[in-house]
Amino acid sequence: MPPHLQTISLVLLSKKKFTFIFLFFVTLLVSLFSSDFLKSNDLGWALKFPNSLIFPFKLYISWSIKWLIESATFGLFTFNDFTRSISWIIEQPYEIILSFFAEGFYKGQGSQAILILSPLSWIAMIGIMTIVAIKIKDLSLALLTFFAFLYLVIFDQWHSSMVTLASIFIAVPFGVSIGMFFGILSYKSLNTYRIVNPILNLMQTMPVFAYLVPVLVLFGFGPVSALIATIIYALPPMVHTTYLGLKGINPSIVEAGKMCGCNDHQLLWKVEIPSALSSIKLGINQVIMLSFNMVIIASMIGAGGLGYDVLTSLRKLDIGGGVEAGLAIVILAIVLDRMSFAFIGKHKKFKNENLNFYKKYFHLLIIIFLILITYIFGFFIDLFKSYPENITLSTSAFWEKSIKFINVNYYDQLEIFKFYILKYFMLPIKSFFLSIPWPWFIFILVLLGWYYGKSKLALLNLILLLFIVVNGLWLKAMVTIYLCGASVILACIIGVPLGIWGGLNDRANKILSSIMDTLQTLPSFVYLIPVVMLFRVGDFTAMLAVILYSLAPAVKYTIHGIRGINPEIIDAGVANGCNKKQLLFNIRLPLALPEILLGINQTIMLALSMLVITALVGTRELGQEVYIALTKADIGRGLVAGLCVAFIAIISDNLIKSASKTLKVKYGFL
Repeated sequence: MPPHLQTISLVLLSKKKFTFIFLFFVTLLVSLFSSDFLKSNDLGWALKFPNSLIFPFKLYISWSIKWLIESATFGLFTFNDFTRSISWIIEQPYEIILSFFAEGFYKGQGSQAILILSPLSWIAMIGIMTIVAIKIKDLSLALLTFFAFLYLVIFDQWHSSMVTLASIFIAVPFGVSIGMFFGILSYKSLNTYRIVNPILNLMQTMPVFAYLVPVLVLFGFGPVSALIATIIYALPPMVHTTYLGLKGINPSIVEAGKMCGCNDHQLLWKVEIPSALSSIKLGINQVIMLSFNMVIIASMIGAGGLGYDVLTSLRKLDIGGGVEAGLAIVILAIVLDRMSFAFIGKHKKFKNENLNFYKKYFHLLIIIFLILITYIFGFFIDLFKSYPENITLSTSAFWEKSIKFINVNYYDQLEIFKFYILKYFMLPIKSFFLSIPWPWFIFILVLLGWYYGKSKLALLNLILLLFIVVNGLWLKAMVTIYLCGASVILACIIGVPLGIWGGLNDRANKILSSIMDTLQTLPSFVYLIPVVMLFRVGDFTAMLAVILYSLAPAVKYTIHGIRGINPEIIDAGVANGCNKKQLLFNIRLPLALPEILLGINQTIMLALSMLVITALVGTRELGQEVYIALTKADIGRGLVAGLCVAFIAIISDNLIKSASKTLKVKYGFL
């Protein structure tokens, strides 16, 4: 049989799928009829783990941290000396950048403080960023940067934006430097990689709030603590991209370096790092975007700027203020995202050594000249120092009126829509998961682990699930899975068809890719603002925010899967008489299924990370546990709940990746 026909024949449904259909219906029956039976036969422990058997893991963690802070010594130094040293190292450059960007330099403290040097003028800052954009790419990026920063000035978001930008300017270099260090260390030592890799995987699946709890306890409340949390959160992608970039270098390049007489140090910095630079630059972009994602969350432990403005507006239900600050974060994120991507694609040009000093440093000299001119004119003309408040604009009233108009005129329709989704979609899913006996649920996931990953994955699933059970968080975990599951189902119902459309249509692909790229640059908190204003708090509101936040991977991976199919296979299907419908459902979708599964996996990861944030709008799941732990500075409670969320993510990630790998092997992609 020709190879293309063999590939098509492999698309036919396997009989093994009926095993999973059977297990699903058995689980459905168990959830429907087991509850009363178990309770009437004194087997209620199978639905709710007995409190007497709960292991107080969170108490041991809290006790350990308390001992570490109060009693631990390392020679002549205490643990507090160590944390104060880290704080000092980060605080010094942050204070300088913050003063330069937003606050100004003062002599003295409190009411006796005297301003020595004003912060950088808005004119100078816009000019600097525009010049950097021209240097990195071209006029189009420069215009985007110019109008973006001008928007921040005109709409009175300048000071908060500069505070946020100062935090980004500190968090990113620290995150990149530490990430590169561990990436290089992992590349050089296999044992280090074996230790670092699982820690990084756990860090990437931990809820964002879970980082705040230990940082708050160890470093206290303030902007430095917020910066430390941001650095830790943004660190893992830099380690991964550095390691993968170095690992992917062509061995012949390394051999050539050795033959030229390079020692280990020269080989690393003159050969290997430059060869892996594109991957490392991609890591820098990821650190920038993750740092922006922490802007609002870090404001809970002392970060100021735009994040604090959004959080305050959300608490006051100030629609206009929240939207304006949220838009400012989005604008900053988009500009730095585009600039970092342009930097990734920028190739090093040949340097003409004969250039004179002025031509060689032309852009730098313009920046210095611009700073000096604005400072000099600022002494005489206030406009050069700060933008006049009386000519600023505001869209706050527009957003307030828009939301009010929708609520007044479409309240009944929105409530009916919410009611039907809750009653006929969300509540049945919630009832389904809360009614499943935990031993049966564990058995199903262990069986799936054995099917896709044999004993290793089955054992891992068993250990992680038992951890959730013995810590007494099973019911909250089921609520988390219900909310995540409902959100992911709807995200896939919306995203996969859009991805199919984009995969089959070039114009749709360009439009959808632009929209999804924009959605992925938005900080997670931004999604909460409109849905809270329209639907108030609750599970439904949380689900809508999660769908918006996690939609992009379902669309993008489906597009990639559809467009990545070998055209010869499609031609073979056409030659065998397949119409468009048969080509889609019998060839394209099955062959794209491994990529679609990976997209669903990423959707689940984003949904779980967003669910912890939606605890602010009234959800009662593991995210609420983490949030309560943050408000009470209960590090044990926060870490245990965070680990439970991470373990759910790890189980899902392993099962879906294993299923995707099985399908790729089946269809001959591996």
